[in-house]
Amino acid sequence: MTVQYMPGFGNDFETESLPGALPQGQNSPQRPAYGLYAEQLSGSPFTAPRGTNERSWLYRIRPSVKHTGRFKAVDFEAWKSAPNVNDHQLALGQLRWDPTPIPNEETGFIAGVRTMTTAGDVQGQAGMAAHIYAFNTSMVDEYFFNADGELMLVPQEGGVRLKTEMGVIEIEPGEIAVMPRGMIFQVELMDGPARGYMCENYGAKFTLPDRGPIGANCLANPRDFKTPVAWYEEKEKPCRLFVKWCGQFHVTEIGHSPLDVVAWHGNYAPYKYDLSTFSPVGAILFDHPDPSIFTVLTAPSGEEGTANIDFVIFPPRWMVAEHTFRPPWYHRNIMSEFMGLIKGQYDAKEEGFLPGGASLHNIMLPHGPDAFGFEKASQGELKPVKLEETMAFMFETRFPQHLTRYAAETDTLQENYIDCWKDLKKRFNGTPEGDWS
Repeated sequence: MTVQYMPGFGNDFETESLPGALPQGQNSPQRPAYGLYAEQLSGSPFTAPRGTNERSWLYRIRPSVKHTGRFKAVDFEAWKSAPNVNDHQLALGQLRWDPTPIPNEETGFIAGVRTMTTAGDVQGQAGMAAHIYAFNTSMVDEYFFNADGELMLVPQEGGVRLKTEMGVIEIEPGEIAVMPRGMIFQVELMDGPARGYMCENYGAKFTLPDRGPIGANCLANPRDFKTPVAWYEEKEKPCRLFVKWCGQFHVTEIGHSPLDVVAWHGNYAPYKYDLSTFSPVGAILFDHPDPSIFTVLTAPSGEEGTANIDFVIFPPRWMVAEHTFRPPWYHRNIMSEFMGLIKGQYDAKEEGFLPGGASLHNIMLPHGPDAFGFEKASQGELKPVKLEETMAFMFETRFPQHLTRYAAETDTLQENYIDCWKDLKKRFNGTPEGDWS
């Protein structure tokens, strides 16, 4: 399979997999070419302002009403939705987890999702959930869409192929993909078992953050986002379509593949992004800047400057600030931070935070470099240093993130995480120099 993409973020694309399948000059001809059905997929209210109005026209072998039959409820107990409070007995605290093991038993993508935190209200379309996925079996004759929000997949081990209504996306560790709300897709393994992270965004969709004084360039540039070209699957055999709707799962039996879009045009579509193309900016004289400068995508809330979700990365970069404590400073935050590590080490916590692991620092809970990181940064020579072979990220939200029972009781929870700060010493001795012995 040759996978092709179109560049740009939020563009109005047009693509066809058969010549002449895409109507020109109108959206809904009386008889579309090839006997296709014209159908609109709306990602925003009809009257949304032009800048936020999202829709795509799909030209498909069967309309979507033929892709559902009678539904029946089905349960995936480990995938939770907000509100999901008082689900466990674990007290409040700073938390960290070791990597989630790849399952030994045959496990597909949906069953392999483990919800770590939920925030907000899925029915109120505000907030998010942070998940970890680990699975070892491709979806075969099974498909899925999420009516509760868009999904951001962040692979950490193993590549995945996402066959969607609007084309095929392949992502490896170091890349991400975003599936819009309502997009039907299928997940296949590319090179063995897969593990990664997933953010379920209940609110306004992800967009590029404003750059402000940074200007027109750097951070995530629009040209580096890739949207798939049209591709269709003509398969006449029994298939199943799973749906997540208001926190519940349902399944319907159909006699064909729902990935039957031959051509489409519009601006509501899945996309991928290579994190290595992110162009970081930072302090080039003194002080560590706010982590907001590492924001790749943001999902806005109703309050200006306060995100429903920020997706932030900490990529390879030069550290050159003079007379400066270079790692992230100690702080308390009105936002809550779920963090993961794709590869390497995180400069603020070089010990105990492992690729595939996660941490959670909730609203107003203090956090910052561990004792080892503090000593290293405080005592080291301040020469230019390049952080290499690292990639950490953060799902940050304005809402408190509530642990699921799985996250609170799993064996991967590090009981001694709080001890990473126990060796921080009192340096105050009443003199301007302090005690650095």
